[in-house]
Amino acid sequence: MSLNRESLDESPNPIGMMGVEFIEYTTTKPQALGQILELMGFQPVARHRSREVMLYRQGDINLIVNAHEAVAEQPRIAAIAFRVRDAASAYQRALDLGAWAVHTQVQVMELNIPAVHGVGNSRIYFVDRHKEFSIYDVDFVPITPNRAPTPNVLGLSIFGLVQYIGNDRTEDWTAFYSALFGFHPLPDHVRFGILPKGHILQSPCGLFHIQLIEPEPGVLDVNENEHFHRLGLGCQQVLQTVQALQQRGVEFVDSDHLHTAERGALTRTWMHSVSFELVHQDA
Repeated sequence: MSLNRESLDESPNPIGMMGVEFIEYTTTKPQALGQILELMGFQPVARHRSREVMLYRQGDINLIVNAHEAVAEQPRIAAIAFRVRDAASAYQRALDLGAWAVHTQVQVMELNIPAVHGVGNSRIYFVDRHKEFSIYDVDFVPITPNRAPTPNVLGLSIFGLVQYIGNDRTEDWTAFYSALFGFHPLPDHVRFGILPKGHILQSPCGLFHIQLIEPEPGVLDVNENEHFHRLGLGCQQVLQTVQALQQRGVEFVDSDHLHTAERGALTRTWMHSVSFELVHQDA
């Protein structure tokens, strides 16, 4: 990806970012992933009109399970959508700064949501329809018509994504997120959760974080292995949330090096790739 570092918008929030609209997973086993999401408190609320795609929701969190474009059983985080002030201008700004456009095949009665390429084969979408009229009103059919808003039974929010990167790639990815979207690196002493590794970037709206993690020293790695690894979910009371999830059947990692604490917790891994990190977050 070619990044023009000379053409930076110095405003604090150059794309008018207002959080995250959705996180998308791909898998050829959507029912199995759906069962995991339901354990985590998400509910299936809508199906795509023309593709094998399901929308799961909990409160304000939207997770999409896409089997239409999946090539493997092992789920992967394939896309993230930023809520922005103006999707067209945010998209054009990213292209002007060197981002690579994603060219999609839009069917009849489907929205064309602009996107650029992210880490690995992932996509970064720009969405400005998220208030009175949302993207799901066009592309999805509700499972239950006139259904009430999906409750946030566990008080969760999207906190951020952990991104695994190649050796000596922290500076490159920091420049990518900073130049295109206005993210800024947090000081090294600022840490969240119980896995204090890597380099943390905060979105210009302050609502979302990306944790860049390079391989351990001495471990050979290649850039082709770069990918979004797991989703971090914010909550005010980690220990109470862990207890509630355990009652639903969710297991958490507890080892000599990693323990559930008020700062955070890590679920076990399902389907060889799916885990969730709980992170303490004030209201």
